[in-house]
Amino acid sequence: MSYNNSTIYNQREGTTMNETTFKFTSEEKEQTLQILERLRTAVGDTFKPGDEQHLREDIQHAFINHQIKRNVFGMNPILAALQTAEIAVNEIGLKRDGIIAILMQTSVIDGYQTIEDIQQKYGDSVAHIISGLLRIHDLYKRNPIIESENFRNLLISFSEDMRVILIMIADRVNVMRQIRDTEQKEAKHEVSEEASYLYAPLAHKLGLYKLKSELEDLSLKYLEHDAYYMIKEKLNATKASRDAYIARFVQPIKEKLDAAGLKYHMKGRTKSIHSIWQKMKKQKCAFEGVYDLFAIRIIIDAPREKEYMQCWQTFALITDMYQPNPKRMRDWLSVPKSNGYESLHTTVLGPENKWVEVQIRTERMDDIAEHGLAAHWRYKGIKQGEGGIDEWLANIRAALENNDDLQLMDQFTTDLKEDEVYVFTPKGDLLNFPKGATVLDFAYYIHSRIGNTCVGGKINGKAVTFRQELHSGDQVEILTQSNQKPRREWLNIVQTSKAKAKIRLALKETQKKDGLYAKELLERRFKNRKIEIDESTMARIIKKMGYKENSDFYKDVAEEKLDVNTLVEKYIEERDHDLNLSNTNKPAESAENFEFENPTEELLKQSDDVLVIDEHLKGIDFELSHCCHPIYGDPIFGFVTISKGIKIHRIDCPNAKELRRRFGYRIVKAKWSGKGTSKYAITLRIIGNDDIGIVSNITNIISKEDKLVMRGINISSKDGLFSGNVTVMIDDASKTDALIKKLAAVKGVKQVMRI
Repeated sequence: MSYNNSTIYNQREGTTMNETTFKFTSEEKEQTLQILERLRTAVGDTFKPGDEQHLREDIQHAFINHQIKRNVFGMNPILAALQTAEIAVNEIGLKRDGIIAILMQTSVIDGYQTIEDIQQKYGDSVAHIISGLLRIHDLYKRNPIIESENFRNLLISFSEDMRVILIMIADRVNVMRQIRDTEQKEAKHEVSEEASYLYAPLAHKLGLYKLKSELEDLSLKYLEHDAYYMIKEKLNATKASRDAYIARFVQPIKEKLDAAGLKYHMKGRTKSIHSIWQKMKKQKCAFEGVYDLFAIRIIIDAPREKEYMQCWQTFALITDMYQPNPKRMRDWLSVPKSNGYESLHTTVLGPENKWVEVQIRTERMDDIAEHGLAAHWRYKGIKQGEGGIDEWLANIRAALENNDDLQLMDQFTTDLKEDEVYVFTPKGDLLNFPKGATVLDFAYYIHSRIGNTCVGGKINGKAVTFRQELHSGDQVEILTQSNQKPRREWLNIVQTSKAKAKIRLALKETQKKDGLYAKELLERRFKNRKIEIDESTMARIIKKMGYKENSDFYKDVAEEKLDVNTLVEKYIEERDHDLNLSNTNKPAESAENFEFENPTEELLKQSDDVLVIDEHLKGIDFELSHCCHPIYGDPIFGFVTISKGIKIHRIDCPNAKELRRRFGYRIVKAKWSGKGTSKYAITLRIIGNDDIGIVSNITNIISKEDKLVMRGINISSKDGLFSGNVTVMIDDASKTDALIKKLAAVKGVKQVMRI
C-alpha cells in the first residue's frame, strides 16, 4: 500500500486498528488549541464570515458519526491536518483556501461530503483544490510504482492546481516528523521511500529547499539508520573546531564589509547529513574525506535596485582577501535557476589551506531560497509549456510580480501541452506513450504476441476497441484471441515506431506461414490427383488471375478466398492446353511432404523454490545478481530484465536506487520462502593491523563454523596494515552477520564488511 496524504489520514483496507470511538488525548487537545491559535494569527484575516463556523460543524458531524479514525501510525487525523496546515502556511505561504482544503479533504474522500457541498460552503477555489486531491487519491489507489520519473510527471499534470502538490509536500513533511518512534516498521519504510523518491525531488523542483533537505535527512534517518547517526555523531564531535575555524575565517570579511558600509548578517551552514552521505558514496570516501562540510552565507540587506551591485561588491571584497577556485564559481544572479533561486557561490582558500564555500545573496533572495517561489505565485494565466514539466516549472518564474503585494493565486492550473500520456497497467506499473497512442500501441509495448492477438481492451474497466486513443491516468487492460492476426491497416492505427516495427515483422512472418501453408495445401491436393506441379505453369495461372505478387495469391489460398479444387482444374486446363493432351493424364511424381515445426519452447529453469516473487508466484525463472550477491535471508527485490528473466538484488544493493529511479515499473517484490538448502558464495573485506598470526586466527574462526566452507583467501600487507578478501560458501544471511561479528572481534582486525 502507498501511504499518500489521504491514506495516511484515514483508515484504509489492509490496516488493523482498533475500531473504538475516536478520542483526543490531553496532550493532543493542548497541541490542537495551540496550533489553532497560531493559525488564526497567521491567516485569520483571510478567512471569510462563516468559515470557522462551517469548519466546526463539519468536524463535529464527523465525530458524531464516528467517521474519524487514527491511521496506521496511530496519528490523530485532526491534529495531523492542523500540523500540515501550519507547515503549509509558515514554510510555503498558503492562506485561507489551502488551509480549508487540508482540513476538509478527508470529509470528501470518506464520502460524507461532496465537492458541491464544499463549493457551496467555502467557494470554487477550495473545491478546486480538493477536487485535485481527490484525483491524486484515486491515482494512488491503483498502487502505482512511485519510484519513477513518469509518476512524478503524471502527478504534477494530474493535480490540476499546483497547491495540491504543495499540500502533499507539507503533509509528507509532517508525517515524517511524527513517525520517529512508530513500531509500524514496514509502513514507516514505505513512507520514507516515497519521501526520498517522490516528495523531496518535487520540493527541489519547486524551490522548497528547506523542506527538501528535511525530507532527505529524515528519509536517510529511517532508511539507513547507522549511516545517519554515524555522520551526526561525527558532526557533533567536530562542531567546536568548525565553529572556531568559521570565526577565524569571517573576522576579516566582517571588517571589510563594515568598512564598505554594507548592511548584512552572516550564517554558518553545515551541509545536510543527506548531502554528506551522498558525497561520501559518490567520492567513495570516509567522513573525513569530505572537505567542504560547511558554507558561509552572507545575506545583504539591500534595496531592490542595488541588490546585484552589492552582491558583486561583496564577492570582489572576499576574492581579494582569499584565493578563489574558478572551477567552483556559480553565478545564479545573471541567470537564476528555473525555480527562481538567485545567489552567488564561490569556493575560496581560507586559513590552514582549507577550502570554504561562500554564498552571497540578499534578504529577498534568501527568503525565496528557503521557502520557494510557491509562496509568492500570482495568477496571470500561464501560457502552455512547450517542453514538458521542467520547462513549465521554469515558466512559473514569469508569473512573479515584483511588488510588496505578493499573494497566492486564486487558481493555478498546469495547462500542460500533452506531448506524452501516462497510463497504468492492471498491476499499477506506469508507462508513457506519445500523444495519440492507442490501445494497440499499449498491447505491442507489453509483448509482440499480445499485440499480434489483440482484439480490443478495457480502459478503466470499460470495453473499447484497439483503435481507442489513450489519455493520462487511464488504466489499460488488453483483450486477446488466439485466432487474431495482424493486418496491414494496423500500421495506420499505431503511433509508436516500436509497434509499427513489430507489426511489419508479424506481417512478414504471417505471409511466410501463409505461403508455406498454401503451398502445402496445393501440393497435397495435387498429389491426391496424382499431378506434378510445374512452377512455370503455376506462375502463368497466378498472373492470369490478376496477382502481381505470388505472396498475395498464396495469402488468399490460405485464407480460403480461393477454392483449391477450382485451382486444380485451372491448372489441368492450362497444362493440357500446353501439351495438347486433353484426354491424357500424365502421372505425377510424389512430392516430398513438407514439415513445419514451431521452434521448441525454452524450458523454464528448475528452481529450488526458495523464492516467492510478487507475493504469490513461485518457480519463476530467476538469477542472483553479481553486483550484490544476495543469499538466503537477505532482504531482496526482483528486477525484470529484458532477456534473462528476473534478477534478484539485495535491498541495499549499490545499484538499487538507480534501478528504482530509472526502471521502477520493472521492480517486483521478492522474499525467501521455506529453508534454502543451496550454498552461496559471499566475499568479506577484512582490514587490520599486520600482526603475527592474524591470518591463522581468521582462518581458524572460519574453519570452526558449522556448515561453512572457505573457498578462497587473498590478503596483502603494506606499511603495517593488511587488507584482503575472503570468499566463503554459506547458506543463510544470518550466519553472515554472526561470522562478521566474530571476525571483527579478532585482535588487530579494524573493519569487516561484506562486498
